[in-house]
Amino acid sequence: MTRPLLTREEGLRRLGGFVPFAGRDYAERRNYVPGTVSSLSPYVRHRLLTEEEIAGAVLQRHSYEAAEKFLQEVCWRTYWKGWLEMRPGIWLHYLEDLHALRERMDAETDFLGRVRAAESGETGIECLDDWVKELCETGYLHNHVRMWFASIWIHTLRLPWQLGADFFLRHLLDGDAASNTLSWRWVCGLQTPGKVYVASAENIERYTEGRYAPFGLLATETPPIPTDHSIPKPQLLPARETHVPGQKTVLLVTEEDLSPESWCVPTADVSGVILIDTADATAGTSRNVTTFKREALESTKERLVASGYSSVTLLSASMGTMETMGTHWENLSRLLQAHYVDGTSTVSMMGAPVGPTQQFMDPLLSLLKQEGVAVRRLRRDWDDALWPHATHGFFRFKEQIPIVLRRFA
Repeated sequence: MTRPLLTREEGLRRLGGFVPFAGRDYAERRNYVPGTVSSLSPYVRHRLLTEEEIAGAVLQRHSYEAAEKFLQEVCWRTYWKGWLEMRPGIWLHYLEDLHALRERMDAETDFLGRVRAAESGETGIECLDDWVKELCETGYLHNHVRMWFASIWIHTLRLPWQLGADFFLRHLLDGDAASNTLSWRWVCGLQTPGKVYVASAENIERYTEGRYAPFGLLATETPPIPTDHSIPKPQLLPARETHVPGQKTVLLVTEEDLSPESWCVPTADVSGVILIDTADATAGTSRNVTTFKREALESTKERLVASGYSSVTLLSASMGTMETMGTHWENLSRLLQAHYVDGTSTVSMMGAPVGPTQQFMDPLLSLLKQEGVAVRRLRRDWDDALWPHATHGFFRFKEQIPIVLRRFA
């Protein structure tokens, strides 16, 4: 995968080029490397393209039955997000575990060396070492490769899954908290208790068409992965908030949803747009990823200005100390006050899903509410329709996919 230009226009171009292959070609070749893939994941990740419009474009060309495999793949990301939204404690447990493992790395030289060898592509397992280099250089790995990678990391190298998930999240251009964290949990048997994914040399040889054949190098046994956390029951999703037509509002835009044109907020009601750069929200994020996200924000700013939105500002931010957070608050407050002169009384943003952006934004939004500002956290129709079905495993969820898609046809 070549490094993509992260603009909505480029995403639409790629979507148009892929649609003819979304049926039988995708179903038959999706597991091969490189195989038939859409290369749309970075655009969906930041919602420069939405799942709804991708599904709509595919269904204009194919029947649901013909494109079922691809449409299910699109919905996997939605499923993971909905699942985590109803169990946010899983993300917090992951962060706690990660903190403890970093302390262990500081204390245990041997453990640190094993982790660094894996992250540097120096394990002696050719396929894994090559995939590490590919990930670091391009910010991308084929989905099947990601599964093999995670399996080897966990079951062969016997390294904690949390460190592997962190490595992916810091390097993947399309990485998001839900898909990444829960996929790693699935490979090690925590997401679906009793179901562990184990990569085999035969499978790797077949789907890389002989490029790699790591016979005798991979684990075949999978000892239980210890955990102190059970899977909680799903909690109710927060009530959906919507824009009140005719009321002036400032839009807060983050990397989680870069298509505010489709937020159901008329342009005439928007007194200003503030894009917030949280590219550094995850510590140790690769330069590839931070550069990529900032290009996406810049391209979105340019597109919104060209589309007639007034007062579009890009506000740089980063994770840091409380003093740093205070500076972010002062900058945001100053920008909002400039719009209050025009009668603005609300702030609207697409609710950030569980993950680093949400963690960054929540304190700022709480401060706004303390100042008496009405903050509306919007939610897309797509998420509102599908997230409530993410209560159990994907197989129960996927039964709802064709039913829900008929609503968006």
